[in-house]
Amino acid sequence: MKSTLNKTNDVNGTIVIELEKVDYQEKVEQSLNQFRQRANIPGFRQGKVPKSVIQKLYGKAVLIEEINKIVTDEVSNFIRDNNLKILGEPLPDESEDKQVDLDKDDVLKFYFDVALTPEFELPLSDLEVTYYHVKLESEHLDQQIDSYKQNYGTYDAVEEGALDTDLIKGTLTELEEGEEKEDGRVIENAILMPSYLKDEEVKKSFVGANVGDNVVFNPKSAYDNNDAEVASLLQTTKEEVAEVRSDFRFDILEVTRYKEAELNQDLFDRVLGEGVATTEDEFKEKVEEMLVSQFKPSVDHLFIHEARDLIVEKMGDVKFPDEFLKNWLMKSDENRTAEEVEEDYPKILEDLKFHVAKQQIIDENDIKVEFSDIEAIAEEVARAQFAQYGMTNLPADVLQNYAKSLLEKEESVRSLYDRATENKLINWLKEHVTVIEKEVFTEEFNTLMEEHSHAHGEGAHDEGEDAHDEGEGAHDEGEDTHDA
Repeated sequence: MKSTLNKTNDVNGTIVIELEKVDYQEKVEQSLNQFRQRANIPGFRQGKVPKSVIQKLYGKAVLIEEINKIVTDEVSNFIRDNNLKILGEPLPDESEDKQVDLDKDDVLKFYFDVALTPEFELPLSDLEVTYYHVKLESEHLDQQIDSYKQNYGTYDAVEEGALDTDLIKGTLTELEEGEEKEDGRVIENAILMPSYLKDEEVKKSFVGANVGDNVVFNPKSAYDNNDAEVASLLQTTKEEVAEVRSDFRFDILEVTRYKEAELNQDLFDRVLGEGVATTEDEFKEKVEEMLVSQFKPSVDHLFIHEARDLIVEKMGDVKFPDEFLKNWLMKSDENRTAEEVEEDYPKILEDLKFHVAKQQIIDENDIKVEFSDIEAIAEEVARAQFAQYGMTNLPADVLQNYAKSLLEKEESVRSLYDRATENKLINWLKEHVTVIEKEVFTEEFNTLMEEHSHAHGEGAHDEGEDAHDEGEGAHDEGEDTHDA
């Protein structure tokens, strides 16, 4: 077997695979023998079918299948072994003069067109890229502190009359004609808040009530026949309360009132972790740092996109195999029309240029992602997701377990690897381009992000990433090309 690359120009070439009979005959014989062992043909015992019969029935199909496997593997191996940097995937040459004749050709030649990644210089020292430093408005910090005080508050027992926002606890007893109903419902530890009651008269009966008082009311009318709320009060199901029409007596045993947390060491520890902050100023400083850190992914996003636009502009004269790529895009999506490819191609080419530039920077500067980098990103993602729900002081084992669950999913690992790679690229760029530092408040930065997202149609599929295939994996194109 002989494999060669014939370059048409710097970015186009053809891989030629030449097979002689000796390259495939043994595998064909092995496959035919396996067919012979499994074949169930009338008139012959299984495993005893004459070889000539098997050859006649299956010989051509087996020959084509085995040649396809050999050629497909050889294309992949040739690309890998020769470290060819290709774009897209090899496409079989379907021109009539490149087809093989299995019955006549002693040497079978298979032709695969490939797009080669262009070689180019990428001077970056004169690039000026903005890196934003987000500052938190004082009112936003105050709002967050107030939110913590609310979230970490407590309900404390009070002796005075109940307010409509107090929690009233007691025993509910079902009545019949003013008396306790025999075998009626009795709900220990019943709880209600007057503000949720729909009947204003019933609500007034509870507001101002004290421990030891009782209130007689009808739950159905009190909650305006909302079975879900009645079921919650009576600690049962909606189906069970559907027919309940009785009055109930609520014997008040406790009134508790919500008290927001004080700005003290207990709150500092609950929000940030024990001992992280010991004064009010330290607490506010740490909270501000924590809130600002949540903008980092977006800050990096704007930085890398501005760098991308400048790099793509610098690559304006770099020649790409446009016709091949358009052809590959058509073949990789049978629903795509030639007109759609022409319309989409400029954007696809921009994405591809930046991807190629990124890969060149990574390769030339030996930028590598270790598994520890991926683990660190997974923990960052876990911390950010919990922070969205106000859960900022989680035990280390909880974060680690959640991060570990992310690392068990192939799709998540791929995404984390991409983020880790981009982080390393950003750090490298910061050292090799001119960085324009700019401070902005959160509201201005959010506006910048909205404008950026609108201008770039964020969320669109990045086809330039797909087009840069380094030749790994199978190239299962051209089944028909190998057919006689």
